[in-house]
Amino acid sequence: MQEARITLGHSDISIRPIGLGCMGMSQFYGDADEEESVATIHAAIDAGIDFFDTSDIYGAAGAATGRPQKGFGHNEELLGRAVRGVRDEVVLATKFGARLAPEGGVALDGRPEYVAAACDASLRRLGVDHIDLYYIHRLDPTVPIEDTVGAMAALVAAGKVRAIGLSAVGPDLLHRAAAVTPVSALQSEYSLWAREVEQEVLPTCRELGITFVPYSPLGRAALAGRFTSGTSFSGDDFRSTLPKFQEENFAENLRLIEGLKAFADERGHAPGQIALAWLLAQPYDIAPIPGTKRAAYARQNAAATAVPLSADDLAFLSGLFDPALVRGGQYGALNVRPQH
Repeated sequence: MQEARITLGHSDISIRPIGLGCMGMSQFYGDADEEESVATIHAAIDAGIDFFDTSDIYGAAGAATGRPQKGFGHNEELLGRAVRGVRDEVVLATKFGARLAPEGGVALDGRPEYVAAACDASLRRLGVDHIDLYYIHRLDPTVPIEDTVGAMAALVAAGKVRAIGLSAVGPDLLHRAAAVTPVSALQSEYSLWAREVEQEVLPTCRELGITFVPYSPLGRAALAGRFTSGTSFSGDDFRSTLPKFQEENFAENLRLIEGLKAFADERGHAPGQIALAWLLAQPYDIAPIPGTKRAAYARQNAAATAVPLSADDLAFLSGLFDPALVRGGQYGALNVRPQH
């Protein structure tokens, strides 16, 4: 893996440009074996990956289905166990603000007192004395963003957090948060087939000096070329609820992915590596976090930093996945509400 590094926003945190999203090791995409997940994290570290992403809610429930899974905080505990003994070699990012509602679904909580309590709980589960990058997972619409990020800034002052991040917010909220305290990262969906952030969000990140962290950079494995027209998703797989994976939408999207696979085959790379290399070539500070439960895929993703793409290649891929050609939006109906 190349030694190129990027700095997360306004922080002093340096990472290699491809991380590992750990969510699928606890929920959303069917069963996962814990020991294999730990081995995958170790393989990622060996491959040069040093940026790991989790959240306190990963493992608690499927946001769309509400079905209980491995338990609130499971993913943090798993990641903490995996990096024990190599803590100084890795950058840990986790999130708060989304929790289980008593009546089912996901509750949002951005109150300052909850910010502090959630951080302490994450520190215990991860088994560390500080969190490198701490995100608000989803904003609580009943709490001013200034109050939430102000409480996060207090965690930085206390030495519990090194840098602050936001997730899934637009330009106005980014400006409001940055007026309170430096924001180092924004995490939102971005990939060849999900490009909504290109119009306003990415330019705002550049303006404010915020690193953009794309989640689902491989389109929940679709851009890795692992699905065919005969693929179906079980009820405990989050993709079964997503518009891009529904019947006619999925069939049309697979036509675009066949073009990606042909392009990748011509160049001797995996489709997912091409999709990641396209992201890294965009004119912004970007650190994608592809998720996987398999060591081989973690190694393959890490190697995407060495995949060359010319200006003509980038233009071809952007045109292949022109947003007007991609069928289906980001999410279906989610059971998410403020709760406090």
